[in-house]
Amino acid sequence: MKYKTFLQYSAAIISIGILLSCQSEKDELPPPNIVWITSEDNSKHYLKLFDENGVSTPNIESLAEQGLVFTRAFSNAPVCSVARSALISGCYGPRIGAQFHRKYIPVPMPDSLQMFPWYLREAGYFTSNNQKKDYNIIEEEGVWDESSGEATWRNREGDQPFFHVFNIGVSHESSLHFSSREMDSIPTETEENTFEVQPNHPQTPTFKYTNAYYRDKIKAMDGQVGEVLDQLKKDGLMDNTFIFYFGDHGGVLPGSKGYLYETGLHVPLVVHIPEKYKHLVHAPVQSTVQGFVSFIDFGSTVLNLAGITIPKNMDGRPFLGPKVTPDELNARDVTFSYADRFDEKYDMVRAIRKGKYKYIRSYTPFNPDGLMNNYRYKQLVYQEWRAMYAVGELNEIQSTFFEPREPELLFDVETDPFETVNLADQPDYEDVRADMRQKLDTWVKGMPDLSFFPEHYLIEQAFTNPVAFGRGQHEKIERYVDISNLCLLPFEEAKDQLIVSLQSPDPWERYWAVIVCSSFREKAKTLKTQISELAQSDSELINRVRAAEFLGIIQASNPSEIMVKSLYKSKKPSEALLILNSMVLMQSSNLAYTLDLDMGKIATVVAEDTQVKRRLDYLIP
Repeated sequence: MKYKTFLQYSAAIISIGILLSCQSEKDELPPPNIVWITSEDNSKHYLKLFDENGVSTPNIESLAEQGLVFTRAFSNAPVCSVARSALISGCYGPRIGAQFHRKYIPVPMPDSLQMFPWYLREAGYFTSNNQKKDYNIIEEEGVWDESSGEATWRNREGDQPFFHVFNIGVSHESSLHFSSREMDSIPTETEENTFEVQPNHPQTPTFKYTNAYYRDKIKAMDGQVGEVLDQLKKDGLMDNTFIFYFGDHGGVLPGSKGYLYETGLHVPLVVHIPEKYKHLVHAPVQSTVQGFVSFIDFGSTVLNLAGITIPKNMDGRPFLGPKVTPDELNARDVTFSYADRFDEKYDMVRAIRKGKYKYIRSYTPFNPDGLMNNYRYKQLVYQEWRAMYAVGELNEIQSTFFEPREPELLFDVETDPFETVNLADQPDYEDVRADMRQKLDTWVKGMPDLSFFPEHYLIEQAFTNPVAFGRGQHEKIERYVDISNLCLLPFEEAKDQLIVSLQSPDPWERYWAVIVCSSFREKAKTLKTQISELAQSDSELINRVRAAEFLGIIQASNPSEIMVKSLYKSKKPSEALLILNSMVLMQSSNLAYTLDLDMGKIATVVAEDTQVKRRLDYLIP
């Protein structure tokens, strides 16, 4: 018995010694290298690693052999610049003023925060970016050692640790801007009978071809991932380099890019765990992570892996590295997202996904998803989809894209992955809807969300220091949120509060009250007199236009004259662009008002604006 105890004691001493020796070796390791490989414009739905309807991507799959597959990774925005602003800052766009695509002016980083690669450089890292930035944020000096089409980790000094970003553009939306002639002459590698066209799309030859062609681009993207991995292998770096592969937001088939549906937000994410740094990740390789992670978390994750203190002002939290346990990570089940302006098209939508449920709040629900957006409609499938709707060739699910939305949408994305069945009004889901609504409201008010002011007002008043402006206007923003939520009540319950808000001395209370009335549509006809007065005399041009928009929606009067006169008076491109958004809605197939515009009466500074030109090209063929 004593002998056995002695052996056990000796073995324990030896084991402790080995552990201490291993720990000593770990302590002596330099910081790990970190590489991001990003592919443009593809959601998880097109990679077989994540979805059986996708194609094989052997190079990305190889990363999973010594890594982790994240099945619940999300962009916070469904478009390049806004998504990348969240990545580089670790902050929600509507909190810091980075939510509009394309930016009129870049905004500063909030408070004393820096873009996260700056902290890596300060800690001795070599930082390189090849090559896309596309931030809506002012980039201060010291973020990148190199940022160009030639940037590479190979330009660092000796064995200096590095952070490298490599962007792949072959799957970008522009790759689907082919003509009918090209579609007829270019065969696809992917066979059209090997996948399903999603149910909200027409099952036409054009849609099938575009799906196959897009999957070919995914395969080409995977080949470029392989080229980066070959360089890393050639340099002997696989054992000491974390490699992240992810899409920079969702896909580009219609209703994806620019929209808060899963196809616009749910991205593929695989992280290669290097052999020498497995101790930094408390999960076995070749495992799947079910916990929710989103783009605001990526910067803090890199800093955590590098052993750098995470700044307090970041909204995200790390999902790899010290103190991140598998149980805690897999328990994460919430992500938030936002959609505002996309080029010339304005919208305002917020969403929360919690577990299997997705709640989408449309603040201007009278704007259909399919409202004209020039760059989107360069795709033949968009053009065909709209044409089929115009002649009544779509079923109810396929038609939804071109019709006014409900203010609240609730989906079970596990049983309904393409979000076709709205559960918001079903009694069995009342508690789920109430919980999701409350959580979204808390988030919107807590930021606070700057988009409750129109963009042109933010440019003038807020964008020198958006975060400070938000803090100073916090109570007002909460009030605007409450007014906007009146559309979720029965009209008779909301009516008295709407009357008060329509008469408010605060122009943005009036702004939101009119928007709510437009959301109620014909139910709000009893407020026509008050709103007609605003259409004629409000101090804000955009409020006159919003009031005219309401009158047009309920078909009480032709809104054209008020909208056109307001456009002529505007000297601010972003204000004029918002006016033009309402004009495009009025000219849509559902309303079909005619607007007679004279280019000579539009202010030069407005008429020469790039985004305004896109709207005018549509309105004045």
